Amino acid sequence: MALKKKRPQKSLAAGRPPILQRQPKSITRKSTKALINKHHLLEKRKKQALAKGDDAAVVTIDAEMQALGGLEAYQKASLQGQREDRGGDSSRVLMDWLQPCLTAHKESSGRMLKMLEVGALSTQNACSQSSHFDITRIDLNSQGEGILQQDFMERPLPKDDTERFDIISLSLVLNFVPDPKGRGEMLKRTREFLRAAGKYLETPSLTTNFPSLFLVLPAPCVTNSRYLDEEKLGAIMESLGYTKVASKTTQRLVYYLWKMDGKGIPRHFRKEEIRSGSTRNNFAIAL
Repeated sequence: MALKKKRPQKSLAAGRPPILQRQPKSITRKSTKALINKHHLLEKRKKQALAKGDDAAVVTIDAEMQALGGLEAYQKASLQGQREDRGGDSSRVLMDWLQPCLTAHKESSGRMLKMLEVGALSTQNACSQSSHFDITRIDLNSQGEGILQQDFMERPLPKDDTERFDIISLSLVLNFVPDPKGRGEMLKRTREFLRAAGKYLETPSLTTNFPSLFLVLPAPCVTNSRYLDEEKLGAIMESLGYTKVASKTTQRLVYYLWKMDGKGIPRHFRKEEIRSGSTRNNFAIAL
């Protein structure tokens, strides 16, 4: 009997492979969480060292991060949340919320809506496959086609409305900004990239949901933080001109769709304790 030739295994691209591509067996959820938390802590320590001008500490921290596998290891750990056995693609929730209005819009107009996906993991998620969106995908360490390597905080501001978007996706991105002020600045900056609400007056099918921000966070960031809860998050977003359209909370994640209605009323939000307890986490947003 002739021996079957072994087919060469297809290597996955470095970084974040597509969701629908078959993945190797994942590391445990506990290990994934530990790696992500350690990376987050080191990022915070590095920022503090840079602010103090402590070059020696920066070198030491960089070495620690590389020992963990660097940014690529962190991205692979983040990708575990996209696997079917870890809850799947978060954009499915967004599509469930938007499908009725998107269908009505497509029938009446046919114009694809523009989406900016920050921290994109894949070109094959539910939004990408829906045919409703013209998507610009960016990521800090992209090594895949269709995803631009770019820091959202350094992305050039739009010159005019042709460079703005109907919706921005921040799915599991804000929680990896290392400090509360930086998270507030990121949320504030999203407004610069969205089209004005008045642009949708002639398209009734879109006025309820657009322009908008899709925000996904680990549930404990809101449900178990010393410094942030649902009420405070709502107040922060309202001060930025956002109104909550939809939300969903699961054991692992919280999902929000925020519509930008206007400029908001500027307010200051500091890192102040609103819930005590030794089991609380320190996630916070400051403006």
